[in-house]
Amino acid sequence: MRVFQVLTTLSRGDAVSNDTLAIQKLLMANGIRKSVVYAEHLDPKFISKTIKPYHVLPKVKKNDVMIYHLSTGTMLNEKIKDLPCRKIVVYHNMTPPDFFVPYSGATAKLCAQGIEEAKSLKDTFEAGICDSQFNLDQLRSYGYKCPLEVCPILVPFEDYGKAPDADLLEKMGGPAASNDHEVKNILFVGRIVPNKKPEDIMTMLYAYRQMYKEPVRLILAGNTQGMEKYTARLRLYAKKLGLEDIIFTGHITFPQILAYYASADVFVQLSEHEGFCVPLLEAMYFRTPIIAYNSCAMPETLGGTGLLLHEKDPALMGYALHEALFNMELRERIIAEQDERLKYFSYQNVSELLIRQLKSMGAIK
Repeated sequence: MRVFQVLTTLSRGDAVSNDTLAIQKLLMANGIRKSVVYAEHLDPKFISKTIKPYHVLPKVKKNDVMIYHLSTGTMLNEKIKDLPCRKIVVYHNMTPPDFFVPYSGATAKLCAQGIEEAKSLKDTFEAGICDSQFNLDQLRSYGYKCPLEVCPILVPFEDYGKAPDADLLEKMGGPAASNDHEVKNILFVGRIVPNKKPEDIMTMLYAYRQMYKEPVRLILAGNTQGMEKYTARLRLYAKKLGLEDIIFTGHITFPQILAYYASADVFVQLSEHEGFCVPLLEAMYFRTPIIAYNSCAMPETLGGTGLLLHEKDPALMGYALHEALFNMELRERIIAEQDERLKYFSYQNVSELLIRQLKSMGAIK
């Protein structure tokens, strides 16, 4: 029996790619020495004995096990249907196309295609793993009747202990743990896309500045590629609000991401569609108080921690930001609760859960 993983795109910094590579490492550590990842779109720099383009997938057999990462519209969704092997789905969610219609017809079409293809795959898999109950419920709504389990994304947190970009960290005022930033850093991490609603963080910042005098700046740390029209609209909105101290980082290196996290005084995520949201775990790791919107999978990931907003009233958002920045008793309580929540997402806990689930599904022995 061979166990291999298949996904659409393997790229650096992508949550699905990171999860795939973490699972591969875990499989190999548990005796699956020939575990190979096959990707439809693959940077040549990634190609190795264990990471290969999909077109070189060898002839599969009935007792082989394919772990398929489902997250977008792709020709693979049709190709894998007829492969004569056992199939396990790992579901990462589909973003509704409505978010993208005003900014990218191609992306909206891809999202709509992904949803229809996910529905068409409902009888393809013998079992599945979803990284949140939110995602599991979505598969059930698509008609999936196979056994499904919830297992969080596997995050190798030791990677975040690496050295941050020293020059950038100094530019941002040094580590936030010192609590002496002249200008407080408000951080968002993720792709700059409409469903994540960075414009609502701008509204929060504007309201804050109308209410308080303490200086703050907003860091939008994420790739804007493919969303140039949307990014231009965000910049125009910032200009209309008179918000000059907003940093659009674009695509950045991992040491730079570490520097932004290390320097962040508050992490804000006001997204209206997330299937899990790994940056919430990253903010927990860096002991940064989180403000999030009560939508999709984020309350599930937070598990009662952080400051959860049930509405996007500008005055409420501005007040919440000020409290998270300057109410020391509240900050300490939030951080302590996040520390406790992060234990559930530890590599050991999630890896043991995932191995148990794969064994119960007969995917591994």
